[in-house]
This record gives sequence, structure tokens and C-alpha cells, in this order.
Amino acid sequence: MIRALITVLALFMALQLPADAARDDSLVADLSEDTIGISTGFTGASVLLFGATDGEGDVAIVVRAPNSSVVVRRKERIAGIWVNADELTFDDAPGFYHVAASRPLDDLLPKGILEANEIGVANIAFSPHDFLSDSDEEAFRAALVRNKQRAGLYSETTGDISFRGDRLFRTRLELPANVPTGQYDVSVYLIEDGSIVDWSSSSLVVEKVGFEAKLTEFAFEQAPLYGIIAILIALFAGWFAGFVFRKV
Repeated sequence: MIRALITVLALFMALQLPADAARDDSLVADLSEDTIGISTGFTGASVLLFGATDGEGDVAIVVRAPNSSVVVRRKERIAGIWVNADELTFDDAPGFYHVAASRPLDDLLPKGILEANEIGVANIAFSPHDFLSDSDEEAFRAALVRNKQRAGLYSETTGDISFRGDRLFRTRLELPANVPTGQYDVSVYLIEDGSIVDWSSSSLVVEKVGFEAKLTEFAFEQAPLYGIIAILIALFAGWFAGFVFRKV
């Protein structure tokens, strides 16, 4: 909260400066929080993104988590049973993707600019690991997006950006409980007359904290020992369950 108040005050002071003393930047943006901690009781988070422009214009915002490899499988019904058939791996699918804009994206920028900057879920440049026909690749891509949206990790609609006057803007980023960890890229675009005239980029870190963070760190740094402990716990749990049911 203190961080947000300080930044808002700085934005307000910048807007009051005379033209010859103003910054060269025509776009300033910041987050109410730049680190989100995930603990055992994490149920999601809400982050305020706000900023100011030096004049009239529209704003679009893209928030994306680091890319990862995702396997999409196609199911087929064989002898009355659904089984996995074909599959396709996408090498660079963002783990989380959110887009917001002050107007519909198609009204702001031409299709080529939206695709070049990957603004909008439909314009994410997924790279398939294997070659397929255009129709098959599009079907797997649609399935990937559908699965991510069902999990709350991709925008189903474009979020709203509200303006206070002609310069101050704000929007909220809602992070679900299953949000992946990593350093998120937050890109803010200032748009005028169908062109991007300025942009800014900042980072949002989503990380595990507390016991989960220690356990994850131990699993990566002491993998053999972690595996042995996991096996011992499983053996003990099996023995204990057998002992209890035998007594019953």
C-alpha cells in the first residue's frame, strides 16, 4: 500500500511539472506489489497496475509468465473407451497470460502489430515441437488455449482499463490459486492512431514462501536424499495402514 501511494504521488507531481521540466517518457506505469508469495494457504492475489500518460491515448497491458513446454493430447473413443491418441508438444507456452485494454484490441491496432507483439490470446506465438498440417496444428493450439482458460491461467476476455481524466489509468490483475511461479513480464503499451508510440516493461515475481519454499529448495538441491525420504515415508505409510486394518 505504501509503495502504491508513493508511486501515485510521484505520478501526480510529474503531471504538474511544466513542459520543459517533464520527463521524456510519455508513459509511466507501476504495480501495487512487485512480489507475490505463495504459501500453503494461498488462494490467489489481486494486483493493481496503474500509471499515467503525457496526453490522450489508449493503453494495452500484457502480463505473461515464463514460457514452458506443454503437451496437448487428443482423445479418441475406441471400443467405447476414451484413450489418448495423437499428441503435440508446444515448446514455449506462457504459464500465465493476461491482457487488458482501454478499448477492444481490434479497434486499437492492426492485426500485424498485434501478432508481432503477441497482444491478445489469439496472437500468442506458440511453437509446435513437431510438424503437422495447418488444420491439425490449429486444433491442438485451440485445445491448449481452452485448457489454460479452463484453469484460469489465460484471459477469456480482454480486461478493462479505466481512465481518471485523460492521463491516469488503472486496472486489476487477478492471479488464481494455481498460478505458476517465476518472473512475470508486465508490458504496457501507449497507442495512438493505430500505432504503438511508447511502451514500458516491469517485472512481477511470483514465488513460494515458507515451508513449501524450503521443501522445493531441498528437493532440487538434495534430490537423491529427497527421493530416499519420500520412499521411506511411503513404506511407513503402507506399513502403518496395513497394521491398523489388520487390528480392525
